[in-house]
Amino acid sequence: MAAPKNRKTNSPPPPKKSASFVFWTLFFIIVISLFFVNLQLIRSSVEKTGLLERLFNKTETEEKSPKTDVTELPAAPKLPAAPELVPTEEPPAADTVEQTPQAVPEPKPAAPPVSPTVPSRNQTLYFIQVDGDGALLRKAVTRSVKSASPLTDTLRLLLQGPTAEEQRRDLRSLIPPGTKLLRAEVRGSTAYINFSEEFQFGTNGVEGYMGQLWQIVWTATEFPNISDVQILIEGNVVNFLGEGINIGSPLSRNSF
Repeated sequence: MAAPKNRKTNSPPPPKKSASFVFWTLFFIIVISLFFVNLQLIRSSVEKTGLLERLFNKTETEEKSPKTDVTELPAAPKLPAAPELVPTEEPPAADTVEQTPQAVPEPKPAAPPVSPTVPSRNQTLYFIQVDGDGALLRKAVTRSVKSASPLTDTLRLLLQGPTAEEQRRDLRSLIPPGTKLLRAEVRGSTAYINFSEEFQFGTNGVEGYMGQLWQIVWTATEFPNISDVQILIEGNVVNFLGEGINIGSPLSRNSF
């Protein structure tokens, strides 16, 4: 028997896939187009408002600034209000009167300082006179001395020698020239008189040394509180003057 032929059935044809593909494709294209259009609008609005910059700046500031604990300090006590000052009324201004300038007197020159009054006194000095036989004679002269140190000033006058008028009376000094008085002081009843080294270099021999010692001892013992004299040379006690004249101990008028 011959095989039966395939029979054609009237079943509906399968749905077409091309229509749905085209639909979805168009849908996505429209969505993407709208997205890009809106994206441009969103970007422009964000740039205008600066939203992104504020967000980024805020984030950076929060990251950089360390978090510190803030402790609230107690409120300062309220001070009492200062009392209101009541303005005092200013006295009315006095009428200004032009005054003529007065001459200012010139200052008087200051008076010189007044030194303490020192009374002057007559003091006796001794010089030497040579008589016709060549003998030495002591001659007294009077000088006015006004000083707080009368012994020192009297001895200095003695070292200056006789005045011109006294020289006309043949008075002379046998104290070696150049002799200086270094110091004179009184201890008890003894006058310590310190001379420079020239005192020990006389040129008139033994009589000349005796004459210069007379002048010193008699002049110094004219003071009532002095009874003898210790001769010093450059601050030292010298035992002898010239050729064996002892001056190592105090000399009085009775020593000659």
